Amino acid sequence: MKAIFTKKSLIWIGLGLFALVLRLLLGQYPMLIEQYYSRGLFTLIRVSIDFLAAWFPVALIYVFFCFLLVILVSRAVKFWRWDAKWQVKLGRAVVSVVAFWMAVVFFFLFLWGFNYARVDLENTIGLEPNPLSKEQLWEELQHHTDQIIKLRSEISNINDSIVLAKAKMPDKLEKELRASLEQQLAQWGYPTNGRVRARLLYPKGIFLRFSSSGLYFPLTGEGHVDAGLHYLQWPYVMTHEMGHGYGFGDEGSCNFLGYVGCINSDNTFVKYAGHLAIWRTLAINYQRYDRERYWAFRESLPQGIQADLDAINENLFQYPDIMPRARYVAYNTYLKAQGIEEGMKNYNRVIMLARAWRLKN
Repeated sequence: MKAIFTKKSLIWIGLGLFALVLRLLLGQYPMLIEQYYSRGLFTLIRVSIDFLAAWFPVALIYVFFCFLLVILVSRAVKFWRWDAKWQVKLGRAVVSVVAFWMAVVFFFLFLWGFNYARVDLENTIGLEPNPLSKEQLWEELQHHTDQIIKLRSEISNINDSIVLAKAKMPDKLEKELRASLEQQLAQWGYPTNGRVRARLLYPKGIFLRFSSSGLYFPLTGEGHVDAGLHYLQWPYVMTHEMGHGYGFGDEGSCNFLGYVGCINSDNTFVKYAGHLAIWRTLAINYQRYDRERYWAFRESLPQGIQADLDAINENLFQYPDIMPRARYVAYNTYLKAQGIEEGMKNYNRVIMLARAWRLKN
């Protein structure tokens, strides 16, 4: 047994189990998580990560996986050369894999994952989100249609019948989005320590082929956006990932932060992108009620807006899903395990939050 279980493997298995038990227990007390972790320990982690690594010229996830690959190869070679019975080697291999994943669980939870159990965003900022009826969806669609028509018309020197040019995007988009999101979070009384990054990740389609557009990676503390995503979607998705970086776990809240962060910007392109993102979410949901009415309305939009929507859709078609059902089941299970009862449906919670926010303000 001593040959199978090493001191190091036992430590990591113990730390992983400790973290899981602690998450299970503290999940019943969101106020404790909010006060001592999300607004306490996590803010120190956020500052430390950004002080040490925010300046790095490339996404740290590349460095992380290169380092991990080197470690795994060296361990595999050492394991292969180890002179022991095959039963002992098999047992050690199983224990090592378990210890590795327990280490991942430990770091995931302590570096970020406990934020899943914090006080809900809507409770802190005083929103009462409710499911929308068919007519309420239509009402919201009309509101955001008015906004995208107005905002697009305010962007200077554009052709009203072709796709909005990438050149109209702010030169320092990430900085613009971070400043806007931090300003909004500060108004709500949330800490904004650190400098969360949201980087483009290559190769193109790395997330899109799995029905996703970005990823926040807690082990490096950075957000990532698929470089294959259409640039009109960058502001919303980048701000969404920054929302994760500032300590928000559930997808509905981060979609809402992506939306509010964009429309809070002083840049018209960013505002337009934020309203266009929520418009697309509303459109997808409304089509389930009345597809014919939606498409008649869609074809009545200004040519430029139709061109923008078509460009986004055509770009997404370039990256067909790989195993969409398996991805849905896996991520749906993951979200529910983190206490998000509605699973993947949590993404569309942004509709309820955005409407509640609009009516409140």
